Amino acid sequence: MSTNTASAPGSGFTTDSSASNVRWIVCGLLFLATTINYMDRNVFGYVEPLLHDVAFMGWNHAADKFHQPVFDDNFGTVIMFFQIAYGVGFIVAGRVIDKLGTKVGYALAILIWGLASMSHSVVTSVAGFCVARIFLGLGESGNFPAALKAVSEWFPTRERAKAVGLFNSGSNASALVAPPLVAFVSAKWGWQAAFIATGSMGMAWLVLWTLFPYNRLRGASTQTQANLAADFAEAAESGGAIPLSALLQRPGLYAFALGKALTDGVWWFYLFYLPQFLNRNYNLTLKQAYPYLLTVYVISSVGSIAGGSLSGSLMANGRSVNAGRKIAMLVMALCVMPVIFVPHMSTIFATNAWPATLLIALAAAAHQGWSANLFSTPGDMFPSTAVSTVVGVGGAAGAVGGAAFTWIVKRNLSLHQLLVFSMAAGAYVVALAVFQLLVPHIGVSRKAA
Repeated sequence: MSTNTASAPGSGFTTDSSASNVRWIVCGLLFLATTINYMDRNVFGYVEPLLHDVAFMGWNHAADKFHQPVFDDNFGTVIMFFQIAYGVGFIVAGRVIDKLGTKVGYALAILIWGLASMSHSVVTSVAGFCVARIFLGLGESGNFPAALKAVSEWFPTRERAKAVGLFNSGSNASALVAPPLVAFVSAKWGWQAAFIATGSMGMAWLVLWTLFPYNRLRGASTQTQANLAADFAEAAESGGAIPLSALLQRPGLYAFALGKALTDGVWWFYLFYLPQFLNRNYNLTLKQAYPYLLTVYVISSVGSIAGGSLSGSLMANGRSVNAGRKIAMLVMALCVMPVIFVPHMSTIFATNAWPATLLIALAAAAHQGWSANLFSTPGDMFPSTAVSTVVGVGGAAGAVGGAAFTWIVKRNLSLHQLLVFSMAAGAYVVALAVFQLLVPHIGVSRKAA
């Protein structure tokens, strides 16, 4: 993208063309893709109660639901295969999308994950689920590198976290659509139909994305991106690509990656284990749990948008990019901490799931607000030609951290819930402290520093 254009005062763009409202159409497409992305990965968690009757999963009907070591191990193993593949895929996907561009890279990613999602419907063993989850993870790993690259190409700094918060709220919207959809199609045609239903939505999105003239309508670079491109000019290869070796020299890459590694597993814990938590602690079926799941994800959507808007509001009122991002992240980190009290709720309110649900909802909303700002930092620190690569490295770290946290969860959630929720409560404060140590000043170029 050209960076030799005149700056439009106050716009945040080097030209006014990029500031058109078309960018919000792009944000809408990113929202739909993210919604489908989370629907496809979460179906496995939603059909978990139905898998009790699938012989190869190992549920023991003679034992109580808190003592199902074979089933729990199989269920957790399938999830871990997804997370590992998701992490490995990030490393490749980020680089591929930077090479192919947002339009082609995104299309390839959703084609792979949509087909992989539908393939779950034909498995006949735990190993089959694992293979399907591997390909699902490889495809889904392209969503965020592509989406965040798109945001860096279309949105100025002050709007970036808001845009991320909006499209990332698709992860919550999926929870509004998926449970009733899964419940309906599973009741009518079996659990296999749930995977076909969500996977086919990805194919529909692919048609929309193919028809949208992304590259023709995109304008010039944002002013922030123009400055970052100049900062990385010496390292850039012909064609504008920045070698991975140059990116690995920047502490911002490690700050983002560690932020993801320390907190992604907490979000995945809510996604994959919340239906199980409500079932085992409060005897709620998926249908009965829907109002509680709905509440968590509606509140999460509010947190995603509010948290993303907070940093932009702070910048609009005179705060620097550094202060705006980090104050917002600190507020979100503190809002997560009451989740430590969740394990006590089933004792205090043995038949009422709402207190525990609302604490989890607050934590999930804070996570989404945190993520909206953390996801924006690659665009604050790297040019758009490298954003997907940086997000890919961070996503890989997040997947490794998520797999590690899942390993802890599957061995401790039934009998040691306080340990799990204590780790979830403290992860964000630790992550922010690490980020601050590595990047004391976001937005300060290395040359200036």
